Amino acid sequence: MPEEPIDNPDLVLSEMMRIWPQIIPVFLHHRMACVGCLIAPFHTVIDACAEYELDERMFRAELRAAIH
Repeated sequence: MPEEPIDNPDLVLSEMMRIWPQIIPVFLHHRMACVGCLIAPFHTVIDACAEYELDERMFRAELRAAIH
């Protein structure tokens, strides 16, 4: 069982990708440089969606779909 729920707004990207590596293709599909980024241990989905001008609700739905 994962340590954190995927919708936790405080969960940083690097931890998300460690817990659920199957979400990595979602980031790559959106051409996000978060995978392997030095800032990933500090950024959340909120930060990444703001940076890449993505709809957070839709992006989170894609992440949830990737882990189910």
